[in-house]
Amino acid sequence: MDDEETELRNPFPSPPSHYTRYTNHNLKLLELFRERVGQDADLYAVNQYEVLADQVDVPDWPLAQLEKPRVDWILEEGHYTVFGDTWFIKEKIPSLAELGGHQLYPADPSVDRRPALRSILRSLLVTYSRLLSALLLPPPTASSAQNEPEWKRHLEWINILAQNIMAAANDLRPVQARGNLELMMGRQLELRREETREIHSKCDALEAQLAELRSASQAPPTQVAGSSASSAGPKSGQAPPAVQVWDLPIRQADHCITVLQPDYSNVSMHDVLSWAEEVTS
Repeated sequence: MDDEETELRNPFPSPPSHYTRYTNHNLKLLELFRERVGQDADLYAVNQYEVLADQVDVPDWPLAQLEKPRVDWILEEGHYTVFGDTWFIKEKIPSLAELGGHQLYPADPSVDRRPALRSILRSLLVTYSRLLSALLLPPPTASSAQNEPEWKRHLEWINILAQNIMAAANDLRPVQARGNLELMMGRQLELRREETREIHSKCDALEAQLAELRSASQAPPTQVAGSSASSAGPKSGQAPPAVQVWDLPIRQADHCITVLQPDYSNVSMHDVLSWAEEVTS
């Protein structure tokens, strides 16, 4: 029995020793046994040798061991055993009482546990102080050696109190994980909002520059003539000087200067956007 228990707890266990019983002959005997006693009958309570007296090679162990596990029993109990370990159907953190410990705080998670935890902490401090006092006592005499030392009782109680504090802290792990997730998601949301505000401000600046370019391209050209253009004309064979500027009025005393605006008829919107990207980069 001890060897089987050790084998079940092996990380790489061998097949169970009773797997050789699942032969075709034994499975047929089990089916016939179930048909003769009924589907609702308890096979362990019925004598299989009397029911299967007309059959040969009836095993000396109960045929009921070959039946499949009852799923309804597993659902009712809430756990099952595999390789010597107990697994719960619904994953949960077992409480200290379920693990066999002495639980000193309320088991209901909806109840405020802070008063109980404060009491446990005070008891831990008081017990630790008493443990130090017990260690300072003189060694026991021969007559009192049979009694349990006082420091040992304090040490056991400190162990129980520490287990309760650790178990209560482990119960708060889901709450801590939820709080950390909320903080992380809030930080990510704030970063996305900042990036969105920067994108909007950049788009507003580009729209303002494009509006200035549109207004500049739609302004009419102007021509400014000098005051002495009629009396003093240009020399023969020479054209009056012309300067291309951005719609700036320029006057000179001796020359007629024509202020021309650049021709935007051949400028496409793609060229304007490319120029705007170069300016803002």
